[in-house]
Amino acid sequence: MKRTLYLLLLFPILLSGQINESDSLKVKADLSLTGFWQGGNVETLIFRAKSGVTYKPLEKWVVKTQNSYVYQEFGKEKADADFLSLNFLYFNPERKIYPQLLGFFSTNFRREINARSLLGGGVTVQLYKKEKNWLKFSLTSEYEQTNFKNTDFNLDEYDGKDEIDTWRGTVWVSGKYYLFKDKVILSHESYFQPSLEESNNYRWQADFGMEFPIWKFLNFKINYLRTYESIVIEGQKREDQFLTFGFTLKSY
Repeated sequence: MKRTLYLLLLFPILLSGQINESDSLKVKADLSLTGFWQGGNVETLIFRAKSGVTYKPLEKWVVKTQNSYVYQEFGKEKADADFLSLNFLYFNPERKIYPQLLGFFSTNFRREINARSLLGGGVTVQLYKKEKNWLKFSLTSEYEQTNFKNTDFNLDEYDGKDEIDTWRGTVWVSGKYYLFKDKVILSHESYFQPSLEESNNYRWQADFGMEFPIWKFLNFKINYLRTYESIVIEGQKREDQFLTFGFTLKSY
């Protein structure tokens, strides 16, 4: 007999979330696992894992790494298998304004991106901090190298190139808020990333989460992710959206 099952994905594959680098703990880590699975007449699998770790190797230095993985499958055919690693080095993050260095690496199956890397730096401004609630704004600049599997793009001027390199400027906004006596936790992390050389080369991303604590180290989570790229392979849509459900595990 054919049947359809809807499951929340529970199996952890990575050690994320909104970790505040100005916290006093020497090591902090958390892991969000969200997804959706349907079997039977229509087979669909969507899975997202997002992890974050901060570490204080020295009194005034903080290292933070955020890693995420998205996988989608429709009718047993892979639609997405994307990896993103964001790595930061902060100096004096307890201050209201502090400098940072960054290095990113990503791949994207749907966008036909073999590898994308960015290196750069900038400053972060702590706009608001009260108890566990916080809001931050960052401005950075990076040099980006992106290698594609295809050379036919939606913008004809880029056709024939398998690598597009450019300097970028990035505006970041992130925050986390504990509401209703810590019964609801809202988090967000968004950025806008234009090229400093070509006005038609830009991207943005908005990542929103809502968590409901179940236990000290475990929350139920709803996550919404929306991404946009101005330069894509011919025939592809520029925008993607993901709505997933799951859990967050944390060490604090």
